[in-house]
Amino acid sequence: MAEKRDYYDILGLNKGAAETDIKKAFRKMAMQYHPDKNPGDKKAEEKFKEINEAYGILSDPQKKERYDKFGHAGVDPNAGFGDGGFGGFGGSGFEDIFGDLFGGMFGGGTTRRKGGPRKGQDIQKNLRISFEEAAFGAKKQIKLIKYVNCDACGGSGAAQGTSKARCPDCGGTGEVRMHQRTPFGQFTNVSACPRCGGSGEVIETPCARCGGSGKIRKEVTISVEIPAGVDNDSVISLKGQGEPGSGGGPNGDLYVVISVTPHGLFARRGSDLVLEIPITYTQAALGDTITVPTLTEKVSYKVPPGTQPDTVFRLKGKGVKSLRSNKNGDLFVKVVLEVPTRLGAEERKLLKKLDELGKKEAGGEGYSKRKKFSETMKDLFSMY
Repeated sequence: MAEKRDYYDILGLNKGAAETDIKKAFRKMAMQYHPDKNPGDKKAEEKFKEINEAYGILSDPQKKERYDKFGHAGVDPNAGFGDGGFGGFGGSGFEDIFGDLFGGMFGGGTTRRKGGPRKGQDIQKNLRISFEEAAFGAKKQIKLIKYVNCDACGGSGAAQGTSKARCPDCGGTGEVRMHQRTPFGQFTNVSACPRCGGSGEVIETPCARCGGSGKIRKEVTISVEIPAGVDNDSVISLKGQGEPGSGGGPNGDLYVVISVTPHGLFARRGSDLVLEIPITYTQAALGDTITVPTLTEKVSYKVPPGTQPDTVFRLKGKGVKSLRSNKNGDLFVKVVLEVPTRLGAEERKLLKKLDELGKKEAGGEGYSKRKKFSETMKDLFSMY
């Protein structure tokens, strides 16, 4: 049994990578190996499945923690942590070792059938939404072209009025056996029947619409519930909305990767919002009540006298709902001092008067920074 690759290696990351790095690596590689960009490329399909599996573990904090501690055994549902340790030597573990070495179970048993039910192909779809839809959630309709069960034969692959027949080569078992003697005893090598692919059935009269595959490509519309609080590179998993499985296997899954259109005023930092508001020199010096927009309403905030440029104040609970805690983040408002680029004659006259008054008060408490600068400069030049 081939050893599974390290999930961090699959995404090209170092162990313990941050959540943002994991999302970025997944999005880049998933787009590169997406089946729609590599039609008919089986290696790309397998790579895409591998990438999705790795991201499914590393994007979940609890699964990631177990994987970091115990490796694949910590996230393998078949491994367990009971009396058998990480899978123990009972059950399939012992059989797989000898199955890989000798092609069958020790003592003439049988291997597991390889032609049984297989899960369908997973699909990735990118979806762009507005800033408000990301903050409050939304219901979206997405269209995509994918394989679905053929509507003419119901997915069986057999023409209407006919059905699958028992495979004559394997007698319907789906398996072919080869016995061989070795110094360790007799072994039975069991493999999937090459004629029926392990299904035990063959199609004598294929469906004309799908050619016997049981699948056709079709444009479908799928509803997606966008939860409040998603952000760029968030992934919504829709179980069973991928392509149909084979041999009675389940459908694959649909992974919707979110991208958010930037807002004209707000920026996001997780569940917090950041907003810049320009104020005048007079508002900063004398104080003023300003109107602050939020995503849901307008609120008033009193700027205290003597507010310095780039001061940041916080409005609690005015951010975006967190996906994890279900609580809203905060809104951080940064006041930016705006200097006018054009002045009228009267304004220039008043500002000059104000500057003259300011120079007289340069040593006062109201101009502590100017006072400190003047003293430092005086000390510096006294050395020459």
